[in-house]
Amino acid sequence: MSSLAPIALFVYNRIDHTRYTVDALRQNILASESELFIFSDGPKSERNASAVSSVREFVHSINGFKTVTIIEREKNYGLANSIIDGVTTLVNKYGKIIVVEDDLVTSKYFLEYMNTALEVYADVHEVVSIHGYMYPTKMKLPETFLIRGTDCWGWATWKRGWDIFEKDSKKLLVELQQHDLLYTFDWDGSYKNSKMLQQQINGNVDSWAIRWHASAFLKKKLTLYPSISLVNNIGGDSEGTHTKSLHEFQTSVAQIPVNVKKLAPVEDSNARAAIVDFYKSVQQSTLQKIWNKINSFF
Repeated sequence: MSSLAPIALFVYNRIDHTRYTVDALRQNILASESELFIFSDGPKSERNASAVSSVREFVHSINGFKTVTIIEREKNYGLANSIIDGVTTLVNKYGKIIVVEDDLVTSKYFLEYMNTALEVYADVHEVVSIHGYMYPTKMKLPETFLIRGTDCWGWATWKRGWDIFEKDSKKLLVELQQHDLLYTFDWDGSYKNSKMLQQQINGNVDSWAIRWHASAFLKKKLTLYPSISLVNNIGGDSEGTHTKSLHEFQTSVAQIPVNVKKLAPVEDSNARAAIVDFYKSVQQSTLQKIWNKINSFF
């Protein structure tokens, strides 16, 4: 395997979530050989200062990685700006990156999967991202498969992938409309990505992920997924900002390695249909309750 991708971990003020995330990441195969970069956002107000300080004290104690570099923001960037800045900085320097947020618990095979896939698909320009989380679908799927667009719960990319990122939400939405892609972009109407993009335009949310997804989707780029998730999101609990549950999205993480082989660069229609069915199976009322919470992860 060629040089390992640096890991970018984005943290803010949730000490317990951060501990779980780091503990799982530290148990990963390849953790001790990987460079970890921790981006700690500044407090929004004095009310958040103590919690941010606790997280910073903890991250300064982290070991178990090849190196640990901590970037403490002097002001509050917000998650979207922090991720955009951090990812851009690292891919420009290293050419590739693995991205984790402070409420994602990973399988011990997560880093192995990510680095292997980054190597296997390095020169496959139709593929711009590797994803670690997989929705708990009912359909049996191939070990890995490709889906149009990108995703955001434990992911990786190359500089060539991140270079297509478009910040301008209005430009993205107009182009989706002009090409009559809204229905497909919205998972055949089962999940309102376009509504989130409009909320971004209106200033009601600040999501890097919806722009990342739309940027790749419009250019017909693909993301590699595993059929068995290597990531579980623990963020929808009592510390959640808008909701206390992400129950429908919970999944166990892989207890065996994921075999990565080079696939033909085309979307897997069966896998896409399985994800659409998953979204349709979730009650619309429940989706509305978790809508803003999911936005906060972006």
